[in-house]
Amino acid sequence: MALGTESSGSNTAPDSTRAPSAGLGLAVALLTGVAVTLALAVYSKTHDPARRPLFTLGFSGMLPMKAWLTTAAAVLLLVQLTTALWMWGRLPGAGRAPGWTAPVHRWSGTVAFVLTLPVAFHCIWALGFASSDSRVLVHSLAGCVFYGAYAAKMLGLRTKKLPGWALPVLGSAVLLSLVVLWLSASLWFFTRTDIPKF
Repeated sequence: MALGTESSGSNTAPDSTRAPSAGLGLAVALLTGVAVTLALAVYSKTHDPARRPLFTLGFSGMLPMKAWLTTAAAVLLLVQLTTALWMWGRLPGAGRAPGWTAPVHRWSGTVAFVLTLPVAFHCIWALGFASSDSRVLVHSLAGCVFYGAYAAKMLGLRTKKLPGWALPVLGSAVLLSLVVLWLSASLWFFTRTDIPKF
């Protein structure tokens, strides 16, 4: 709409039409997240796992590679959490966020996501969805939820007029699922003495 064409009385109609579209946008983001989660779970469960790594990126094996990449991604998501709190004025004692926090927030999230891709590929392709014990089942579920939450958050970022709670909740789902992934696999790996650590 061109500048100067809006009258003071025209603000109510666009707002009333935007509210349903915002709700629709949020619903689409959430349903996409659920679809991604289910697709990954179904594929990794029905796929016949290869039981071998395709690559290890210089690590001695698949487990060290997965543990270290997930750890690096988790650290970067903590950077994301800190910068998000700072940008929203919720970081106690930090004052106003400087201009560099937004790029750091975006790039730390991008790099964290890229670091998870080799891990996810090997989890799905080499190992599949496993439920041999509760730790492994929780890890498999959290991995699927992580990518569903990430898809929902990315769509949410591009949806106009979301409710104020939506992005923090979607971002928290991404962070929480990665923390559960790290606790259920990387922490287990680092506390084992019978597996090479690099």
